[in-house]
Amino acid sequence: MDEQANKAMELSVTNLSQAIFTVNRHAKTAINPKYLYILKKNALNKMIEEQKATKIGLHFSRNPKFSQQQSDVLVQCGDYLFHIPPTKDDFGKLPHLGHLNQHSRNPKTRMSLNTAKRLLQKYTGIRENKDQRPSNTQKPVFKKLGDSFF
Repeated sequence: MDEQANKAMELSVTNLSQAIFTVNRHAKTAINPKYLYILKKNALNKMIEEQKATKIGLHFSRNPKFSQQQSDVLVQCGDYLFHIPPTKDDFGKLPHLGHLNQHSRNPKTRMSLNTAKRLLQKYTGIRENKDQRPSNTQKPVFKKLGDSFF
């Protein structure tokens, strides 16, 4: 590995936050984003435990699932801000910040998804289960008009 690749694989707060940003950005458009969101959530929780990231407060969710209103926890990790699902304790301990500020943006980063996944897998110890990917379903067989189905 060259020096630049080694720097990208260091478990620094900057590299981890860039990796989480990259994984989060790709998860929003992925066909099967479940693993990417699990990786993001576990990395952020571990960083919070190690005091490398801090929970700032609660925001109203932009896309609530089944309810009229839902809140997410705003987490600061280096120069980046992320949202994660709240725990019951978060509602009692964290201030509610109201609606999300549309003007604050995370800094741009250039990290490939593979590098980001490897870095977060190294940090969290989580591996992707290849069996979780959607398997090829059997395609329907169409009979000619007038043929029997039996």
